[in-house]
Amino acid sequence: MARRQDADTEITPELLLRAYACGIFPMAESADDPALYWVEPRERGVIPLDGFHVPSRLARTVRSDRFEIRIDTDFDGVIAGCASPAPDRKQTWINARIRELYGALFDLGYAHTVEAWRDGRLVGGLYGVRLGGAFFGESMFHRERDASKVALVHLVARLRTGGFRLLDTQFVTPHLASFGAVEVPRREYRVLLDAATAGDGDFHRWPMLQPDAGARALAALA
Repeated sequence: MARRQDADTEITPELLLRAYACGIFPMAESADDPALYWVEPRERGVIPLDGFHVPSRLARTVRSDRFEIRIDTDFDGVIAGCASPAPDRKQTWINARIRELYGALFDLGYAHTVEAWRDGRLVGGLYGVRLGGAFFGESMFHRERDASKVALVHLVARLRTGGFRLLDTQFVTPHLASFGAVEVPRREYRVLLDAATAGDGDFHRWPMLQPDAGARALAALA
């Protein structure tokens, strides 16, 4: 279900957080469309935090610490990467209003990034919104193989360590399904959402410090 929001209607960060608490999130038709529309899928994508699957090849990459994982150091770089065209994504729904709104949530401490760096370059990552014990994954990108996947592994390890109860992916793609993502009917999702947002999650309980960050992330998922 989607409801279009006129470009002139003011959407504030506070309104955006209330929408997330109700199971609704905004999207745009394209990067060039100034309007947003509210989305509430009939089937919601979630990754059960106790059922996250790390393929063996990816586990070796995580354990190798090929990428340096940083948290919340370059929000603008991450959202720009997510908005850039890619071979499997010719268009993006991230328009100027999305960047502005989520940038404001980042400044308020509600939006977070998990970033993969290599040789001083941001080569992949993801961003999302934290509300209570729920984390809403928004988008991810990579410029090197496995960079976004490694960031996702570190995100889930951080959420499990921090006591989160829900990882929302909005939709399920074949890529996310390989990690254990499933579709949940709207009514069931609302029960999960209410329980998660009523609790609390500490995104910074476990700082990912080098070295051996990958091994410790995998251990947290065991």
